[in-house]
Amino acid sequence: MDAVNGVNGLPHRSRLGHRAWWVAAAALLAIVVAGAFSTLPGLLTGPLHQEFGWSRGSIGLSASVNMVLYGLTAPFAAALMDRFGIRRVVVAALLAIASGAGLTTVMSSAWQFTLYWGMLVGLGTGSMATAFGATVTQRWFVRRRGLVTGVLASGSVFGQMVFLPALSWTVDHHGWRPSLVTLVLAACATAPLMWLVLRDHPADVGREPYGADRAAPGPGPARDAGSRSAPAFGAARRALAVLRGAARTGPFWLMAGAYAICGASTNGIMWTHFTPAAHDHGMPATTASSLLAAIGVFNVVGTVASGWATDRHDPRRLLAVFFALRGLLLMCLPLLMSATVQPSMMVFVVAFGLLDLATVPPVIALCREFHGDAGAVVFGWVSAAHQVGAALAAYGGGAARDAFGTYAPVWVTLGALCAAAALLSLLVRCTAAAGQAGLSEHDLTAVDRL
Repeated sequence: MDAVNGVNGLPHRSRLGHRAWWVAAAALLAIVVAGAFSTLPGLLTGPLHQEFGWSRGSIGLSASVNMVLYGLTAPFAAALMDRFGIRRVVVAALLAIASGAGLTTVMSSAWQFTLYWGMLVGLGTGSMATAFGATVTQRWFVRRRGLVTGVLASGSVFGQMVFLPALSWTVDHHGWRPSLVTLVLAACATAPLMWLVLRDHPADVGREPYGADRAAPGPGPARDAGSRSAPAFGAARRALAVLRGAARTGPFWLMAGAYAICGASTNGIMWTHFTPAAHDHGMPATTASSLLAAIGVFNVVGTVASGWATDRHDPRRLLAVFFALRGLLLMCLPLLMSATVQPSMMVFVVAFGLLDLATVPPVIALCREFHGDAGAVVFGWVSAAHQVGAALAAYGGGAARDAFGTYAPVWVTLGALCAAAALLSLLVRCTAAAGQAGLSEHDLTAVDRL
């Protein structure tokens, strides 16, 4: 009787202090640290331009490469985790991030910035994107999956909020290199913690997933050294097979196009160019970075509210409203920029923060609606389009600033693109053929056996 007093007859000890929560906490820490690296490009643009004389376009190119690799790595990250295990992949990703950031402090050419920051940091952070959190949640939790997924998804934004003001202050008072060294030390300190706490599966420690009434068997083929190549290639084939099936449908391309504009109008331009744009108007970089951190705070509120609304309203209409409002805000932004923070700028910060990540729940809902069991993988590919759009905006924003001497045309152009995304969202409609064009779970299982 004392052993069983939990929900659904679960032992009390399985609910309190379960190893799954320690694994989730470790995963959250890794995601938070990785998220901090996305804040640096906006802080580095001005210092690198002044020290090396590089154009903002060439600096933006490095950020673009980073964003593209971040997006393209995510769909394949699960294959690496099946092949080598979650713990090894995460530790390797943290070391890659630390190496890329560390080498950036001794670079002397723009191509080195693209190699170190764009490629190494991009690959490392991409390995700890959505696929990492989804894998941890899937393996370690039966109950509370939604809660854990939401917390892990917000980890990247939380990392930006925590590190951005401190990094901005460091850049202003000590230069840009110490800010990078700070993140290198954070990544290096996190790596051994991941090795100690993370485990690939509950079976590794003889436990059941949280909320399960019996222990789950560990992954079979992936854990057999003699057949380790099969899971990696099977997972990669699965991701590519889902892409082939989704690409045959119109809704996929409409969602990918709208989400590419989403990426361009959020992290592509805001995290890379908002701080230098505000600095052009006389605002200190520290103040501008604090505004970005405030936007991150309202990201969490907006995402939760959007998820609540998606359960009750048509996700297409929600997307259209979100994009339309975001477009209006971006078009108004040049009029709000000044040397000091005015009330109108605070209104922008609150409103943009609420809308920034609000597009995520409706897009996930649409991916599930059209592609069923393959919806999560399809969302991974749609997210890759998001990062491609972000990369184009990161590069294009810097090139436009070099050409026009102001960011004003960039904000207006992105506002117009958001209006186009609103129209694309309304055009997404499900037909019987389109809804079945994606691969079924039976098809995916067959692909995995290839």
